[in-house]
Amino acid sequence: MNQNRVEQLKIFLADEPHDPFLRYTLALEYLKLERDAEALEILEKLLVENPDYLPTYYIIGNLYQKLQSNVEAIVTYEKGMVIAQEQKNDRTYRELKDALDNLMF
Repeated sequence: MNQNRVEQLKIFLADEPHDPFLRYTLALEYLKLERDAEALEILEKLLVENPDYLPTYYIIGNLYQKLQSNVEAIVTYEKGMVIAQEQKNDRTYRELKDALDNLMF
């Protein structure tokens, strides 16, 4: 079922290749399929091209942790917290802070 969603998202992305939501959603589908490398590639590119797309930080931070890249996770959570503050998004700031605190302690 998820593979069908991947194919559908790829079709949508062919029409709108820079849509951050579509790219983020495709990465989530790859994560569900345990295709971490493909998800990571999309998420890293998303952060470069759309650094203000806040949902990316939590997901990629968790993926870095899963891949034992804790330094990258810490840096990612911290960057996301800065952006959440700039966007006055308290909920996401708390989620990122909690993830960071759980990683650190």
